[in-house]
Amino acid sequence: MPWKVDGVVEQRLRFITDWQRQEVSLAELCRQHEIVRQTGYKWLDRYAGEGLDGLRDRSRAPHEHPNEVEESTELQILAVRAKYPLWGARKIRAHLLRTGCSGPVPATSTIGVILRAHGLTVTQKRRQKTPRRSEPLAHADCPNRVWCADFKGWFRTGDGTRCDPLTITDGHSRYLLRCQAVKGEDTLHAKPVFEAAFREYGMPERLRTDNGAPFGSSGDTGLTALAVWWIKLGIYPERIRPGKPQENGRHERMHLTLKQATASPPARSWREQQGRFDRFRQEFNHERPHEALGQVPPAVLYEPSGRAWPTRPPEIVYDPDFEVRRVEQGGRIRWRGNRVFVSHALQGECVGLKLIASAAWQMNFSFYELGVVEGERTRLWTPEQWRTRQKA
Repeated sequence: MPWKVDGVVEQRLRFITDWQRQEVSLAELCRQHEIVRQTGYKWLDRYAGEGLDGLRDRSRAPHEHPNEVEESTELQILAVRAKYPLWGARKIRAHLLRTGCSGPVPATSTIGVILRAHGLTVTQKRRQKTPRRSEPLAHADCPNRVWCADFKGWFRTGDGTRCDPLTITDGHSRYLLRCQAVKGEDTLHAKPVFEAAFREYGMPERLRTDNGAPFGSSGDTGLTALAVWWIKLGIYPERIRPGKPQENGRHERMHLTLKQATASPPARSWREQQGRFDRFRQEFNHERPHEALGQVPPAVLYEPSGRAWPTRPPEIVYDPDFEVRRVEQGGRIRWRGNRVFVSHALQGECVGLKLIASAAWQMNFSFYELGVVEGERTRLWTPEQWRTRQKA
């Protein structure tokens, strides 16, 4: 049994001291210190040769690296970069392979490490992987065609309580349907707010959000439990492009007004902050003239949706030309002798596959197109990926 990490030098020195007293045999002393005899001999030898420094841990890194890049090769890499300052590791490697190198050409990743070690690269913040949008954003030309939703961004009230405002607006009239402080930016806290809005105002055709949780995920389908629930209700989840908040510009502009009116500075408590939100919502909808609406408040143009909240969850039914598969645990379906990954969010749901080309099946969840399965491949191409492959 190895010694504990904390105070290992002290423990080893205690072992040496106990041995110098010569009160027990080495075997018994090792048993008392819960180490094997080989370890005991090692620390006795190191202490005899190096003193206290010999009891410290040593690096386990190898003294020699058989795959270490030769200095001459590294100098060639730096010379290429100096000549072509905008080239990255891939281009440098291709250039060395084409023009020749004094030694073996390192891998792209190794060249990248060399460039970073010499301060020749800038580490960029990695964006969350999100699927490309397969169609343009819908035009909000009438009430309830598109609802927009987002979290304003959390802050703390005067008593230190975290406040996460969830807002929902009608894209056409700008009517603020909900401005609710919740306890967290997740499905558990967001779903009841949407359900309350659906019960009061009916349901929209589309719900436009960004790609962050709980609205979108980093998977190829981009689906989350919340988005799956919307689809089952007949609502199309519409996501803006990553880093393009202007595609939800009306909602973002409302957020600026909301912050100025209710959170600069924040209220003393979570309950008081919600009171500010409720008063803001009343004023924003019924009193505040909106320039883009001809200087009338949103309530003048908004009317509830004709799509009422269903008393029972609607059942998803596929046309006869669809083959139906249930998504198993782990987010996969059985298809043509293989398992194809779809989405963790669809676990337990049924998807439909329809032949659209030779050995190519379009996969849908209800009306929502998930992508295309090609031949006996075990991956799902997103609609955008599939169109790109067809054009190539």
